[in-house]
Amino acid sequence: MNSKKKEPLLHIVKRGDVKWYVAWAIRLAAIVLALIVSGILTTALTGLNPLDVYKTIVTGAFGTARKSWITVQDISILLIISLAVTPAFRMRFWNVGGEGQVLAGALAAAACMICLGEKLPNAAVIVCMVISSILAGGLWGFVPAFFKAKWNTNETLCTLMMNYIATQLVAYYTILWEVPKGSGKIGIINQNTNIGWLPEIGNKYLLCIIIAVVSTVLMYIYLNYSKHGYEISVVGESEHTARYVGIKVEKVIVRTMILSGAVCGLAGLLLVGSINHTVTTTIAGGQGFTAVMVSWLAKFNPLGMILTSLLIVFLGRGAGEISTAFSLNHSFSDILTGIILFFVIGCEFFITYKVNFRKKATGKEAK
Repeated sequence: MNSKKKEPLLHIVKRGDVKWYVAWAIRLAAIVLALIVSGILTTALTGLNPLDVYKTIVTGAFGTARKSWITVQDISILLIISLAVTPAFRMRFWNVGGEGQVLAGALAAAACMICLGEKLPNAAVIVCMVISSILAGGLWGFVPAFFKAKWNTNETLCTLMMNYIATQLVAYYTILWEVPKGSGKIGIINQNTNIGWLPEIGNKYLLCIIIAVVSTVLMYIYLNYSKHGYEISVVGESEHTARYVGIKVEKVIVRTMILSGAVCGLAGLLLVGSINHTVTTTIAGGQGFTAVMVSWLAKFNPLGMILTSLLIVFLGRGAGEISTAFSLNHSFSDILTGIILFFVIGCEFFITYKVNFRKKATGKEAK
């Protein structure tokens, strides 16, 4: 009787360095497979032609010039927030407070528009908005970083709680500044004078896009070619190693989170000053949390985040069009989006690992 244990049917082995084109080929295969599964499900549940549904998704995001501009603008905002949280993630500081940091920046911008709109010239108000939004976002990043550096508190819990504080602050000032009274909302700020409205470059969408492009380039350079970027990577790899080579870990944590919060504050400024011209508790639209997925899918690479932001926004806008065009419950479009994202996220496993199946035993080995 053979006492040896039977070899498992398969082994999961970590891959070495995967070439970029192999990784993207796996991702493309995952998207194709997701579309096939979604098509089968669509036909089975609704009887619709899946090709018509996919065409509608594309139309919803890029069907007209205006839809295309709005889609690219939405990509820009999500990209900026994703860039903001990336330095912290590279440092293994799990910043899930992007939502609150955006709200803090948005509230600061709205406060300048409301309180200074009749007291200062437009240019001065805009300068105050820029400075206050960046400082407010930076402050929202500084608080959890300080407690982490000083007393090693849990940064995930702390940044999450800061979201609730920012939300309630916006809710408080919404009631304080509501127009008209009793409406429960602020309304369009300085609608008659346009004081505090950020200038248009070409059209009202282009400013956000330009800032997103510049931010992406600067963040890429900062993370990959600056001393600060190097220190972030070393701290992320090992705090002990960082201390051994003379890096002040606590200083890096605080500095990096102030940067993350400041860039989120910039996104809040754009949401208030360029896009919505008002502030609400939902102005960030959950993008502070979506940015976590965007950053992770891109492997914390600022250039890769352009594609992942495009995918997320494209699916979101297209899903809304499905509900309208086919009179379907919005939950169905969310199901399709979820399936596609499941495959896209799941394929990262096959980029990092490979599955080896048990080799068939030879005649000698079987005896």
